[in-house]
Amino acid sequence: MLAGSIIITSLSQVLLLLFVLRQSRKNLTNMLFGAIGAASLAWALSSYLSIVFIESDSIIFIVRIILFCVVLQNAAFYLFAHTFPCSKWQLAKKKRIIYFLLSLVVALLTLSPFVFTSVERSDGPAITNVGPAMALFVVHALYSITSGFHTLIVKYRTATRAIVRAQLRTLLVASFLVWVVVPFTNFAITPLLKTTFFIELSPVYTFLFNCIIAYSIVAQRLFGVRIIIARSFAYVLTIATFVGIYVSIVFGLLAIFAKREGLSAGVQAIYVLAALLLAFSFARLKLFFDKLSNRIFFRDAYSPQVLLNDLNEALVAKKQLRPLLKGSLNVLAKHIQISGACYVVNKTEQHPRRIIGEIPNVSDSDVSDIAAKLVNVQEKVINLNLWGHDEELPVDTVSSKEHVAIVVKLSPSVRDTKGTLGYLLLGQKRSGQLYSVADMQLLEIIASELAIAIENALRYEQIEGFNAVLQSRVDTATRKLRASNEKLRKLDETKDEFISMASHQLRTPLTSVKGYLSMILEGDAGPLKPQQEQLIKLSYLSSQRMVNLIADLLNLSRLSTGKFVIESGPTDLRVVVDQEVAQLRESAKAKNITFIWDMPKVFHILPLDEGKMHQVVMNFIDNAIHYTPEGGTITVALNETEKIVEFSVRDTGIGVPRKLQRHLFTKFYRADNARRMRPDGTGLGLYMAKKVVVAQGGAVIFESVEGKGSMFGFRFPKK
Repeated sequence: MLAGSIIITSLSQVLLLLFVLRQSRKNLTNMLFGAIGAASLAWALSSYLSIVFIESDSIIFIVRIILFCVVLQNAAFYLFAHTFPCSKWQLAKKKRIIYFLLSLVVALLTLSPFVFTSVERSDGPAITNVGPAMALFVVHALYSITSGFHTLIVKYRTATRAIVRAQLRTLLVASFLVWVVVPFTNFAITPLLKTTFFIELSPVYTFLFNCIIAYSIVAQRLFGVRIIIARSFAYVLTIATFVGIYVSIVFGLLAIFAKREGLSAGVQAIYVLAALLLAFSFARLKLFFDKLSNRIFFRDAYSPQVLLNDLNEALVAKKQLRPLLKGSLNVLAKHIQISGACYVVNKTEQHPRRIIGEIPNVSDSDVSDIAAKLVNVQEKVINLNLWGHDEELPVDTVSSKEHVAIVVKLSPSVRDTKGTLGYLLLGQKRSGQLYSVADMQLLEIIASELAIAIENALRYEQIEGFNAVLQSRVDTATRKLRASNEKLRKLDETKDEFISMASHQLRTPLTSVKGYLSMILEGDAGPLKPQQEQLIKLSYLSSQRMVNLIADLLNLSRLSTGKFVIESGPTDLRVVVDQEVAQLRESAKAKNITFIWDMPKVFHILPLDEGKMHQVVMNFIDNAIHYTPEGGTITVALNETEKIVEFSVRDTGIGVPRKLQRHLFTKFYRADNARRMRPDGTGLGLYMAKKVVVAQGGAVIFESVEGKGSMFGFRFPKK
């Protein structure tokens, strides 16, 4: 019975060690647990040998080996208790070195005669004689065990995460069996009752310890080796099923058909059929046991590819930040089965820090506090369930937020760990299970996609904000412009009313003045001396210019008020041009300008507004006279073809600069050289001339070279 229990315990211990160490050989917690298991295995085997051997020399050597294993076991337990659940040393370096040296000294002393000097054996159990160094062994054992239990109890009381508390509770129960029950029965009850019965129970306690640890691995994901257990479980069940099926088929068929010894053709056929059956059924059996193991160990399993596909669809479906992140949270909650999740998006130029989503029992201030405390942590995906006590993380600041399990840093690029866009916080799984290694790897992939999506959404948000600001400024400027335009319109109306009124008021006296001057020139008031006649002519011309100016102002006012009317009638342009030439010839003669005008004998009659055409012709000829220097030449021509009639006034004046020609026919515009030569101009003559010509279906013609002269005129199609 003892041998069987030791074999079963040893096998379970070896399997447990293989699972734990295979998961992570660099994890200090796993390595220390492996040391405990190795020391316990050696101790169990040594305890068995102490009962089997009866020679005193062999017994004393085995007993010393047992104590040596106990020292190693206690030391490993002490260090394990001070490290769990972290991956690095939590014990101060100086204290660690002192404890290592002390444990080494005690371990070496257990192999010497200073702890057990000799063994006496009679008809009963062997009696060991204690040496002087036994006290040091006891002190080391008591300190290691009590300190280890005290540390685990303190961690259990202060732990706020449910999964960590469950793991610590399980470790305390399992450790109680090995470091309290076993020492008490072996070193207290056994010498007192002088029996080896309780020593034989030691493997049972160790086996129970292994079972409890195995339960914690499966149910509480202790040491993170659950996936290995699951796959091993499926593999063992598959192999066991294969062996059972193969043996049953082969031996069953042989029992029926094989009646004689030797491998006949029938027996060989049975082997072949069994092999083919197993070959074709292997894949289905393996799939069945994989699903069975997933149901037992991975009730919350999901397809990573399906999750990524759904997440990509959610990320491209929206452009705005909040709907985009809400959609991604729904996908994560659906597949990973989490209790809650939220994003912390760092502040931008347009927005303060934002929290999108929620985790039950975790306030926005808690979320902001966790994100702020983890700014300097380098890991991209932080599992607070497994790393919550690590010295690299600010444990005290986040351990109270027990409902937050995962913190994912969302960086603009994979290498950028400081300039984060924000964080993704995931709550605990609804099933109560921890996040697996596969979950962590998937979250690292998701983190990059989410970072890109958030970065694009923030840029879109920035553009939208800029557009909103720009639109607001445009609207404000438009309102101001409309208000100013309304004021200008009212002022323009007032100006038009004033011009119209002033023009009408001035036109009557000027017409009278012009009429009286004309009567004087015609001799109605008697003969004039040459000097008097010259002065009267100048006055008459000035009054005529004033009348023309008032006519322009009236036409401008009528254009603005929509009262500009063309009164068409049969018009002979020969007469119109000749009359205006006759009136302005004296002005040209006064400047010694050669005036050329060849009046056609016959000309096509056009339906035009004769009065307004007088004004147009007068403007063109008058401008030519004013802007042509003394001694220049002005040529007035009136031509017709089969389709058009054309009037032109060509001079040898100052011309118009090329870059200013496009502005020439606009209201109130005058070229710079024209202003210098004639400061009193209004800039209305050419503007009104173009309006009159275009209103009657004609077109203004113009060409000019600065310093050489200009040509102004108009064309009308024959009707």
